[in-house]
Amino acid sequence: MTVLSVEQFDGRVSSTSGIAIDFVRDWGQAASRLNVGYRTAFQHGYWLGAWYQAFHDVAPLIAVISDVTTGKDIAMVPMISHIRRGIRIVEFADLGVSDNNAPILARDAASDAWATNAIGKALVEALRALPDGFDLLRLRKMPVEVSGKPNPLVSMGRIGSSSLNGNLVLTGDDYRAYQASIKRMQMPRSWRVFTRHAGARFEMTTDVARAHELMDVMDVQQQARMRKLGSPFVLNDKTHARFYRDVVRQGIAEGYAVVSALVCDEGIVATALGVRHGATYYLLRISHGGDSWSSCSPGLLVAERTLAALHAEGVRRFDLSIGNQGYKRRFGAERVPLTDVSVALSWRGLPYAWRDHAAQGLRRHPRLAALAARAMGKGTR
Repeated sequence: MTVLSVEQFDGRVSSTSGIAIDFVRDWGQAASRLNVGYRTAFQHGYWLGAWYQAFHDVAPLIAVISDVTTGKDIAMVPMISHIRRGIRIVEFADLGVSDNNAPILARDAASDAWATNAIGKALVEALRALPDGFDLLRLRKMPVEVSGKPNPLVSMGRIGSSSLNGNLVLTGDDYRAYQASIKRMQMPRSWRVFTRHAGARFEMTTDVARAHELMDVMDVQQQARMRKLGSPFVLNDKTHARFYRDVVRQGIAEGYAVVSALVCDEGIVATALGVRHGATYYLLRISHGGDSWSSCSPGLLVAERTLAALHAEGVRRFDLSIGNQGYKRRFGAERVPLTDVSVALSWRGLPYAWRDHAAQGLRRHPRLAALAARAMGKGTR
């Protein structure tokens, strides 16, 4: 076990482990650090910049982790703090809009077991040393690796402990071979049915104004769908709408944000929104015009046409987002485990950390998990 001796100085907590942690309370000040580091699409500057601008009911808390000896940055952890039922919680800058969360890792950061374990321990001790009186650290939906590098924070939890998972499709270089592997979905037939409509086409725009127009339709179509299902819908409220449009405004021209649609003379039939980082694309939102278009399966078709267009641009990894709807298996998606970590930072946080740990263990036994959820109630989330 690494024994840490911490000393707070102007927001910096240094330790005898050789790791220093500087807490920055403003994303603008932290954004220039580790610009060339390893990250997923959800730690991209366009995503985080838009996030910190849109969500104002939380306090930014970005941990910049560096090597004491060299002074070089090792990692950055984009987090927030907020209060729920009197408990001061630290967690990733997410609030449900990101598919995964992870630190940004320096290109030359060490990846051996000692280094990865030390980073997590140092972060916990540094948070406990701050005068804010934080009670609970919750790190949710973490991938095991970040662009091929080990995620150092996963070592604090059990791999796969999250109730959510990614859904990854690996198409390979031959898209026709991939299409043949999903032939039961009958996407060629759906495309033929759709193209019988006058002016029918697939569109993937790089124009901000057009992208925002498609997103306006997406909001309406998704809300109608959720209302029909009797489910709440918040992605078109003021905060979320601003967030998604800002991501698109910043990232559409260079291909980070991807907005696509099925369009014909009758209007916009279906839309899709995703983000791209390197050779990986994350599908975030799909909408369609409802039952009157069911003959061409517009939701599935706009997703498949988007995959095909991006494959032509070199994308080979397609994550169909968290959640396990049946259509994702039909696309050939394999589940990618994500990890949750909960650490009590004070005695007040202990019951909630214990509750999180119990829930994580019960997820391996779905029936028991359902009974426990009813018994425990909602608690602090």
